[in-house]
Amino acid sequence: MKYALILCTLFCFGQKGQVYTFSFYNVENLFDAYDNPNTFDDDYTPQGRLQWTSALMHQKTAQLASVISQIGLKETQRPPVVIGLAEIENKKVLKSLLQHKLLRPYDYGIIHFQSPDFRGIDVALLYQKNHFLIEDQKAIKLELTDPKTGYNRTTRDILVVSGYLAQYRISLLINHWPSRRGGKTKSAPHRMKAARLHKKITDSLMRKYPEGKIISMGDYNDNPNDKSLQWIKGKKNDEILFNPMEKMIRKGIGSLAHNDRWFLFDQLLFSFNWNKDKEIFLLKTAVFNPSFLRTKRSNYRGYPFRTKIHGTRLEGFSDHFPVYTVVGLSLSLE
Repeated sequence: MKYALILCTLFCFGQKGQVYTFSFYNVENLFDAYDNPNTFDDDYTPQGRLQWTSALMHQKTAQLASVISQIGLKETQRPPVVIGLAEIENKKVLKSLLQHKLLRPYDYGIIHFQSPDFRGIDVALLYQKNHFLIEDQKAIKLELTDPKTGYNRTTRDILVVSGYLAQYRISLLINHWPSRRGGKTKSAPHRMKAARLHKKITDSLMRKYPEGKIISMGDYNDNPNDKSLQWIKGKKNDEILFNPMEKMIRKGIGSLAHNDRWFLFDQLLFSFNWNKDKEIFLLKTAVFNPSFLRTKRSNYRGYPFRTKIHGTRLEGFSDHFPVYTVVGLSLSLE
């Protein structure tokens, strides 16, 4: 039934531009080749361990442009109208990405704030300016403390962007929560702190704009069934968000793999009022994992084809698959 609805939507009004893709992609260390003295980016310099150069950076952006240009293309006949990104160093690399011939025609805008992350990696948002009208943007800092030393720890901000798709207000939260470095259990309190900040943001948005829609996207470094992701949905019988990707993890679908196990850290969550609207609606949420994004190496066959450097040549894309949702608008808007 779901796929019949999708096909009907495409045939009925896909050519009129009334289906849109919203996507998220952890692009795995998109750095420029210049040393930032305030961050630990030394590996991504010509003199560093990876001997990273501007030429390699441009190869990386070309590889990523080829991926982004195909996300949701089958459903909407164009790249994502909105795409959240993780692990980008600065606005310079985003401009390089958008200058690629595959993305240039779509006139993407950039929203990016420099975060305090010690590695210098941030989240960002790209949006097609002729389809998504920005109203508000801000980066909200996540305060962390090392339990052993008591010192502050740095991580990525939560980027909050609100805008309009047609006449519909949509607020986007772009996340890259603290990693599992040191182990899942040891690091879990940091992700719970991110979850509490996230819920504070979504609660505030729903109070202020009860008719507005919310899409939270990101690399949460937890699976949909982990405590932090369950907690941000809200209390039982009073849930604010729902997560369609819970069913995927139960089926073994993942966005990254490690030690012969799949994880679904990259997710999209939605406010419940998406289910109450007949004029703007969700058609499909999925992991974008075509064969060209999968490695052919025997030991890791089927894993995401991550970036590999062979001298002056770059192969692969990222150690994560992108995730996306398809949004439909009814014909009454024409």
